[in-house]
Amino acid sequence: MEISLRINGSAETLEVQPQVSLLDALRDQLGLTGTKKGCDQGACGACTVLSDGARITSCLALAVQYEGHEITTIEGVDHPLQEALVRADGLQCGYCTPGQICSAIGMLAEHKEGMASAVTEDDEVDELDEEEIRERMSGNLCRCGAYNGIVEAIKEVAG
Repeated sequence: MEISLRINGSAETLEVQPQVSLLDALRDQLGLTGTKKGCDQGACGACTVLSDGARITSCLALAVQYEGHEITTIEGVDHPLQEALVRADGLQCGYCTPGQICSAIGMLAEHKEGMASAVTEDDEVDELDEEEIRERMSGNLCRCGAYNGIVEAIKEVAG
C-alpha cells in the first residue's frame, strides 16, 4: 500500500505492507533510527513518537493507520527538555531517551489541555508535581534508573 505522511515536517510517501508497524517504517524505510525498538509490545515506551502532537507507541501502530498524519520523531524535536535532561543528568545509556523526550512533550501538552491522570486529585490539573509527572510518564521505562533526573528535567521545563 502507498501511504503519505508528514514526518518531521517533510512530506513522505511510503510503500508498506498493511501489517508494517509505524516504528518499522520509520526505522527501515526512512532511516530514522532515533526511535528505538525496545519490547515491541507497547510496554516500555522506547518507541514513543508524536502523532499530531499526541504521544503514541509506534511499535503498536500500523503505518497505514497514520495516512495523512504529522509524525514527529526525536530527529524532528527541538525542545527545551533536551537541554534540561542533560543539566539534570536525566540519562545514562540513552536508549530510552528519545521515547522519554517524545512522551514528556506529549504529556506536557496533555497537562496543558487539562487532562487528568490517575493521581490527579479533585479534578484539579493545575500543579504538575513529582507524583503527577511519575504517573504520567509511567509508560516509559528506563533500565538505568535515571528517573529522578528525568522528573527533575520535566519539572524544570514545566515550571
